[in-house]
Amino acid sequence: MNKKEKVQYVINTLQNLYPTTPIPLAHKDPYTLLIAVLLSAQSTDARVNIITPLLFKKADNPYDMIKLSVPEIKEIIKPVGLSPMKSKGIYGLSKILIDKHHGKVPKNYADLEELPAVGHKTAAVVMSQAFGIPAFPVDTHIHRLMYRWNLSSGKNVVKTEKDAKRLFPKKLWNSLHLQIIYYGREYSPARAWKIEKDIITKTIGRKSVLNLFIKHKKSS
Repeated sequence: MNKKEKVQYVINTLQNLYPTTPIPLAHKDPYTLLIAVLLSAQSTDARVNIITPLLFKKADNPYDMIKLSVPEIKEIIKPVGLSPMKSKGIYGLSKILIDKHHGKVPKNYADLEELPAVGHKTAAVVMSQAFGIPAFPVDTHIHRLMYRWNLSSGKNVVKTEKDAKRLFPKKLWNSLHLQIIYYGREYSPARAWKIEKDIITKTIGRKSVLNLFIKHKKSS
């Protein structure tokens, strides 16, 4: 397969496996999604979805959030990890949203990335999943699979995002990045990887990845 054929194979396979792409983080509006995405850093969506209802019961908008203290926020979100940094970020960004954006989440990268604890990936998720603006947020699953599929060098997430945007049609970005995440979790995880299940990597994966797996399997 040439690269164009590989890209189409990925699209077709993922569309067959995941014809619908529900957003994995529970939310009701751009603000609650922003908070949920921030909380998901180095945590799991399942754990975040347990904690956010507790937080949003007390404050589901920036005006109510700044009525809480940073220690109060920290205590609620402690189970998701990195609570000292995340609690300061939630309080700080809520205040900035009120002071600079009339309490609304902005619809552009520049303003989003100016918010405390909001990096490019978080901003891209909000742009895509809250506002439907084409974006290709790259998480660890996408970064790993783009390398395994020989569609990116694996050098860094910035390069992976550029390659994904160059290779895949823009109209598919918002659904495709979720499909790749779902696929990575189910068929091509970082650990306990079984290539027999991983049909995409088995079909189009780079030789170095396949050889490494074969070598590991022979030695086990």
